[in-house]
Amino acid sequence: MRRLLAGASALLALAAGSLTASLPAAAADAPYDVLVFSKTAGFRHDSIAAGIQAIRDLGAANSFTVTATEDAAAFTSGNLAQYEAVVFLSTTGDVLNDTQQTAFESYIRGGGGYVGVHSAADTEYNWSFYGQLVGAYFASHPAIQQANVKVENRAHPGTAHLPQTWTRTDELYNYQSNPRATARVLATLDESSYSGGTMGSDHPITWCKTIDSGRSFYTGLGHSQASYAETALRAQLLGGIRYSAKRANADCRPETGYTALYNGSTTGWSQSGPGSFTNSDATLTSVGGMGLFWYNAKQYTSYSLKADWRMTGDSNSGIQVGFPNPGNDPNVAQTQGYEVQIDATDAADRTTGAIYAVKSADIAARDAALNPPGEWNTFEVLVEGQRIRVYLNSVLINDFTNTDPNRNLDGYIGIQNHGSGNTVAFRNIRIKESGTQPTGVGQVKGLAGKCLDVRGGSSANGTQIQLYTCQQGNAAQTWTRSGQTLQALGKCLDVNGGGTANGTKVQLWTCNGGGNQNWSAQSDGTLRNPQSGKCLDVSGNNSADGTVVHLWTCIAGAANQKWTLP
Repeated sequence: MRRLLAGASALLALAAGSLTASLPAAAADAPYDVLVFSKTAGFRHDSIAAGIQAIRDLGAANSFTVTATEDAAAFTSGNLAQYEAVVFLSTTGDVLNDTQQTAFESYIRGGGGYVGVHSAADTEYNWSFYGQLVGAYFASHPAIQQANVKVENRAHPGTAHLPQTWTRTDELYNYQSNPRATARVLATLDESSYSGGTMGSDHPITWCKTIDSGRSFYTGLGHSQASYAETALRAQLLGGIRYSAKRANADCRPETGYTALYNGSTTGWSQSGPGSFTNSDATLTSVGGMGLFWYNAKQYTSYSLKADWRMTGDSNSGIQVGFPNPGNDPNVAQTQGYEVQIDATDAADRTTGAIYAVKSADIAARDAALNPPGEWNTFEVLVEGQRIRVYLNSVLINDFTNTDPNRNLDGYIGIQNHGSGNTVAFRNIRIKESGTQPTGVGQVKGLAGKCLDVRGGSSANGTQIQLYTCQQGNAAQTWTRSGQTLQALGKCLDVNGGGTANGTKVQLWTCNGGGNQNWSAQSDGTLRNPQSGKCLDVSGNNSADGTVVHLWTCIAGAANQKWTLP
């Protein structure tokens, strides 16, 4: 993976007053191309020219070329194909016609990148796809003033450089809806720090998401000309562009319900064995070893554990799970539990994503998802009984079931400090237990290995459920098993109207506890709705993308009724 030019680190370091830490040097990205679109059909910001110049400056220092235009005729399939990302820079109103909209939607769904800046949320109100892409529409704003931005995700390349509280002056948007159900919120506004906020205690201002194979990043900041001279905002734009252009990876799945084990406070943590971790800027950094920093307040059985981590050079560390109280012997975690390895190199069963010395990660999937040393990554370690799955930046890279009677997945959680010269940092270690945490999160696969998919990634009630080619990290294909329900985008897989007739529509709907939202997994691979006694069926046994699924009489051995659950 080719990454950020070393020169970018020097650029960021210039603003030591606005950043708590500069980014370490990393390798250059493979060159790419960015289109900046700034057409306005409503209010026009006088900062657009400054924004274009800032992005040109970033491109010159960071391996991408910039084409700036206000000509919507650029939105053809052939022309868009040359760009890895398109930036909507303070656009307003209806800026694309129907043909141009179709070309842009195809571009995004096919893997293109979108970056929305400030009034990009005040654009294309009547185009539903754009609403999904940007995440939320503008509602209003108070007078320009200073406010505190609370950065809740400091692993994404667009926010990793920021402190937990970023104080700045801007035009602070209120939005018509909260994007949290369909996007990973990266930063919110603290409404107690300014006047005129209308969204309450959860007021997102920066977020990211995926739509089919495409990526989206939005920031509501960047109103004034002066904004684009700020190193911190420039770094945010650079990170958003790199993520959207697939030059950096991040976990942009929606996330709710997690409890922080570490986000600055080490209460409940203990060191076992030699070495230690420093604690600064809500970041734990390993020193010496070989030891174990473990959370002693509670043992865990079934849970989703997430942690953001960054390694320096060819270092070594890991996340340890399922061990008893180690006392002063950190080897207990290694011999009686399991380690999810962090190591840039080493044998396949001892490198990043491996269950250490037991099972290698899927190396191809791991390599595609991994950010290199110097950049942040996110692990999800999903433990269900004696099964452990490892997700790297939202991509499943390992799936292992323990059968060793001398080892376990029930127990304590910890992180390893490996030894001198091995420097790995951790941020935002959080957990979601079963009971509140579902029994499975991932793709539901059916006919021809394709996935159960929410059409268009829309969370609207009544959205058709369909079969579609599987795409890692796509929220529209990420299903959560909770009891007998299957949930995506915060809503449930639902039989329309509780119907029982063959061909009854299967759709997305607000979870309500009804029998028409229950699905019982059968030993023959079928998913049966107990209320009707009928099965989830791919219409016409057709494996083409976009084929609807519906309710149908269960048929023994029918390939179009067999499903593999996460």
